[in-house]
Amino acid sequence: MKLILTKDVQELGKEGETIEVKDGYARNWLIPQGFACIYNKTNLKIYEERKKVAERKLTKEKSKAEAVKSRIESLSITVPMEAGENNRLFGSVSPGLISEALKREGYKIDHKFIIIDEPVKELGVYTVKICLHPDVYANLKVWVVSKEEI
Repeated sequence: MKLILTKDVQELGKEGETIEVKDGYARNWLIPQGFACIYNKTNLKIYEERKKVAERKLTKEKSKAEAVKSRIESLSITVPMEAGENNRLFGSVSPGLISEALKREGYKIDHKFIIIDEPVKELGVYTVKICLHPDVYANLKVWVVSKEEI
C-alpha cells in the first residue's frame, strides 16, 4: 500500500515522504496511530498545504528568535557566588542560575537551552550559548562575581 508519512517514523522515513508498505502494517498500525495517510491526490494536496503552513510558521519563529538574539547579545548578566581563596567558587555556575538571572532581566529561557562549554568554577567573565531556535544561538556574557562585592 502506498502512503504519505505524516510524522517521522524510525527506520521507515521522514515526514512527507511517500512510502510503500504491506497492507496490514498500514491499516493496523500506521494509519490508526496517525503516522501516515493513504496516498491519493486529495491527501497529497492537503499535506502539501500543511507543509507550506508549517514552513511559514518556522520562518516566523526564526525571525522572532533572531530579534531576541540581538537583545540577549547586547545584555550582560551578573551571577553572585560564594568564593574562597584564589577566586575559586564554592560550587559552580549552573544553567539554572543563569536562567534565574535572565528571568530577573525579563527573559524567560528554560535552563535546558543554556549551553555552558566549560565548568564555571572561578570568578570572571564567561560567554554562554543560548539555543533560541534550532538554527539560532545567542552568546550571552556572564559576569561571575563574589557575593561579598555586592
